[in-house]
Amino acid sequence: MRQVFTIAALAAVVAFVGQSFAAEEGKAVCPVAGKPANPAQTVAYKGGTVSLCCGNCKKAFEANPKKFAAKANMQLVATGQAKQVNCPFAGKPVNPAQAVTVAGTEVKFCCGNCKGKAAKAEGDAQIKLIFNDKAFEKGFKVTEK
Repeated sequence: MRQVFTIAALAAVVAFVGQSFAAEEGKAVCPVAGKPANPAQTVAYKGGTVSLCCGNCKKAFEANPKKFAAKANMQLVATGQAKQVNCPFAGKPVNPAQAVTVAGTEVKFCCGNCKGKAAKAEGDAQIKLIFNDKAFEKGFKVTEK
């Protein structure tokens, strides 16, 4: 009986560690709940794939993708499905020296003014500012599969 518990505990640890590495490696965070994303719960979005943590979040996202657009757009960038092509504010070429890290993802800007605007915002407000649909359209492009 003790052996069964040991094996079950070991299996749980392996599953948890494997899931943690997958979420960290892909940088996928559920845009609805903010939890590590589950690769089995995905939706097609803007030519890419957004991962969610569970079926309920998948339903919520599908019902109202605009509500979660900024975080979904950020996930596309964080997972490498979208690449930065211009400043998300001005739509101009970026200056690599003008960068801000947003939730673990580096975003570059064209000038100090745009960088300053991004740096002033924090948390969800920063994500909404930099990854809203208008900014995403100006600054990022989903890569071809």
